[in-house]
Amino acid sequence: MDKPHKQLHAWNISMQLVSEIYQLTQGFPDNERFGLTQQLRRASISIASNIAEGAARTGMNEFRHFISIARGSVSEVDTQMDIAEILGYLTAPQRETVDQTLKRVDKLL
Repeated sequence: MDKPHKQLHAWNISMQLVSEIYQLTQGFPDNERFGLTQQLRRASISIASNIAEGAARTGMNEFRHFISIARGSVSEVDTQMDIAEILGYLTAPQRETVDQTLKRVDKLL
């Protein structure tokens, strides 16, 4: 069954972002497993999930609502990346890779 969200470029790029976040957070300290690691993962998943849910809705207003929620999650990920950088969990090149994908998703939304 082919769902409408799978046709959306924003959803596909957001799935790439989820993968990048999971790879990135594997290197975070163990004591962050239930803190920042989980928050970053949940926020990135929320982006893709809200795009998918919005695409499944029948009305344009509903779709816009879920895209708005996804954009909020983009800001969450950005803030959490700032925190991870401040705490020294990220290198500049790691941050740049994720930032590029995050910016692509944000523009598409």
